[in-house]
Amino acid sequence: MSSRSSPRLEPRAGAIAAVVALQALAVTFFVVDVAADIAARVGPAHVTFEAMAVLALLAGVVVGLLQLRALLASGRRKSEALAVAAGALSEVIESRAREWGLTPAERDVAVFALKGCDIDDIARLRNAAPGTVRAQLTRVYQKAGVGSRAALASLFLDELIGAPLARTSDPKG
Repeated sequence: MSSRSSPRLEPRAGAIAAVVALQALAVTFFVVDVAADIAARVGPAHVTFEAMAVLALLAGVVVGLLQLRALLASGRRKSEALAVAAGALSEVIESRAREWGLTPAERDVAVFALKGCDIDDIARLRNAAPGTVRAQLTRVYQKAGVGSRAALASLFLDELIGAPLARTSDPKG
């Protein structure tokens, strides 16, 4: 699945929307029923009870809509933050590739390795032999001054996160 594909609505949003729609339908039913009961001069206790049900359901619709709105806004903020982070990582990768003098092929292999692809996957994606990919990955490690895929990933993670905060209190609590 591509990160550029359209974002899916969070499952909770669909569930909340369905409940709100059912509540709105119930509100409509009870409003019509209350109006019919008033026209038929049904006892005030019955009309009062149904009117309270209408108010409670209406409050549920309002609260549900507010929750749905907040959930969708939160999803948009998270998507935007993820896009910014992905852009930042891309910039860091490009910068390090230039700094380390990686060839375009080595850069591609490094990116696939950072994405978690194994040697055979990278070879297939690049239409190259697994031995070629291994050699390119070894050169990437050498140029980056690391000895493993985890250490390579750590370089990028450290740069994105930044230096750890200085402890101002006893680490034991």
